[in-house]
Amino acid sequence: MDSEATGVPAYRRAWAWARMLGGVSVLAALLCWVGAGPFLDGLRLIDVPALAVALAIGVLTTVCCAWRWSLVAGGLGVRLPLRTAVAHCYRAIFLNATLPGGILGDVHRAVRHGRDSGDVGRGIRAVVWERAAGQVVLAAVAAVVLAAFPSPVRPYLPAVAAAVVAVGLGTLLLARVLPVTGPSRRARAVRAAVADVRAGLLARRTWLGVLVASAVAVAGHLATFVLAARTAGSTAPLSLLVPLTLLALLAMGVPANVAGFGPREGVAAWAFGAAGLSAAEGVAAAMVYGALVLVASLPGAAVLVARRVRVPAGTV
Repeated sequence: MDSEATGVPAYRRAWAWARMLGGVSVLAALLCWVGAGPFLDGLRLIDVPALAVALAIGVLTTVCCAWRWSLVAGGLGVRLPLRTAVAHCYRAIFLNATLPGGILGDVHRAVRHGRDSGDVGRGIRAVVWERAAGQVVLAAVAAVVLAAFPSPVRPYLPAVAAAVVAVGLGTLLLARVLPVTGPSRRARAVRAAVADVRAGLLARRTWLGVLVASAVAVAGHLATFVLAARTAGSTAPLSLLVPLTLLALLAMGVPANVAGFGPREGVAAWAFGAAGLSAAEGVAAAMVYGALVLVASLPGAAVLVARRVRVPAGTV
């Protein structure tokens, strides 16, 4: 079936396949490196208390992400009640954890909210900006923790910081050089982005809530990863374990995975090994984290089922 028949441009289909193959390649390389044992051993150690704690943390992080999304959407002028946002976020997390790519759930909630609100463009931008806010806060927390505690990347932080500053200055310079007035598509895009950031992220009624929600969500994801590492048998001190788990969480932002698996396990294997632990320990911790996240996302499956019951198949 060609791209015209499916309605999806060929380059997008190729990019989707490339992302999935990237995740598969990382997992295949890890299998060759550490064997199948670490992928299975940690999963066997998951018990009911660990699942219960993961579910509880999942409620907290999901509500925080939904609150952030609701704030950003409201700032952009599209109404999104918190209750609706929580249901959509649970469904998105479940789809992200079960479908290739790791972002299809977010795409679905963006388009769905846009259609429900009558403005698909703003609906999509609201999700893009709230996800971006979460990644910025995660990067900021990671920078502070990685600078304060020993980690394999600590010697490289000054160079990374210099590169980030250079990119930031270059972006500001480019923004000043590029035209922001006139009818061109580039000018309209710049104006829209600046307006979105001001209204959706930096407005007086949104910025503090976005910051708090993002920080609590990061803390929840970090706690879940530490729980996963402990469940998998890691006895490393928190001063060593927390920086390593943050590196794995940062790797989850790479859109080349299979239902979330791939770069996370690869970075965890490298980070744990470079820190004097073992690559197998890192893979086991990352695998358990993926399993705990999947369990914590199961309310999203209930949302999908409820939607199917209320809306007959084939109805938009």
